Amino acid sequence: MKFLYWVILLLFVTLSGSVSAQTDIEGSFICSGIDRTYRLYIPEIYDASAPVPLVLNLHGYGSNSSEQEVYADFRGIADTANFIIVLPDGTPDNGGNQFWNSFALGQGVDDTAFLSTLIDTVMAHYSIDPNCIYSTGMSNGGFMSYELACQLSGRIAAIASVTGSMTLLQQSGCDAQHPTPVMQIHGTADGTVSYNGSFGVYAIEDLVANWVNFNHCSSSAVITEVPDNSTNDGCTAEHYLYPGGDAGSSVELYKIIGGDHSWPGAPVNINVTNMDFSASKEIWRFFRKYKLSTLTSAGVEIAEQKEFMKIFPNPASEYIDLNFSSASTKEIVVTNAQGKLIHREKYNGISSRIYLEEKGLFFVSVSENGHQETERIILY
Repeated sequence: MKFLYWVILLLFVTLSGSVSAQTDIEGSFICSGIDRTYRLYIPEIYDASAPVPLVLNLHGYGSNSSEQEVYADFRGIADTANFIIVLPDGTPDNGGNQFWNSFALGQGVDDTAFLSTLIDTVMAHYSIDPNCIYSTGMSNGGFMSYELACQLSGRIAAIASVTGSMTLLQQSGCDAQHPTPVMQIHGTADGTVSYNGSFGVYAIEDLVANWVNFNHCSSSAVITEVPDNSTNDGCTAEHYLYPGGDAGSSVELYKIIGGDHSWPGAPVNINVTNMDFSASKEIWRFFRKYKLSTLTSAGVEIAEQKEFMKIFPNPASEYIDLNFSSASTKEIVVTNAQGKLIHREKYNGISSRIYLEEKGLFFVSVSENGHQETERIILY
């Protein structure tokens, strides 16, 4: 991995001369007693009289904002689409590798608070449309983008993850307050964040199914083969679109067949990089469709529906308890992440206990008088 970042750093030094000093800005501020640094890219067409979108672009583990700016490059797109890019730096671990604290469940550095403060900082100096703030990232930056979707949903309209995922514990604490458009880009041969999941980390297709269910998207994907324009890159790509979610939300997956831990369309081909499409262009094409104001309107309805039932504990070890606001007849359905039926019953009380033999992610749906609510639970 270090070789990757030295190559990117060399590329950054080579190309940086072509970027105007007036448009690439370095900044820092103290957050929770730590000096936090970041980079900003301001397109030449930016005019302070008109609010523009803001895209957070988060580096991977062991990388930094300068390398991410070149490797996952949005600058040319921002120059024509007119949005501002902010590239923050994580904090160093004991080995000096910069990272995002998206796994510690509230312990250690609070990167969610830092990124929220960073948004405030950028908005204090530039004209930002608060309905058009998005987050994307590579690997650990992808994990952190999911963290923002869960813990900062009042500010983030949509997210995209390239080679990142979510941990099961991260999901169990997710508090997304509105339908959240999600794009996932991942290689099936990723040797760093496995496509098939690992201990405590979601398999990519299960992760996608989770957000499809949360947004109430169509469970049937529209599948399109990406044209194999680069026949020598060692991989191909498929695009999965899950449309029709609440408030017009959707979930998209780019499945890179044979692709490794890399950013499609990057300026340097490392770790079997797909060159049939540009991840940066597709991410912006996805982001620009969504506004927070539209999504949060649907989020108010979701919050009201949550009063209908409560499920606990979550995560659970062998059973779950359900408490309901009324004793009228209702149907309880439990499915796993692949949509397989695990449990179904009719019930007319206010509390119920369900024992489950399988482990993993499950969806509990309860229907009552034409109203349906679905909650995600994890059994370990």
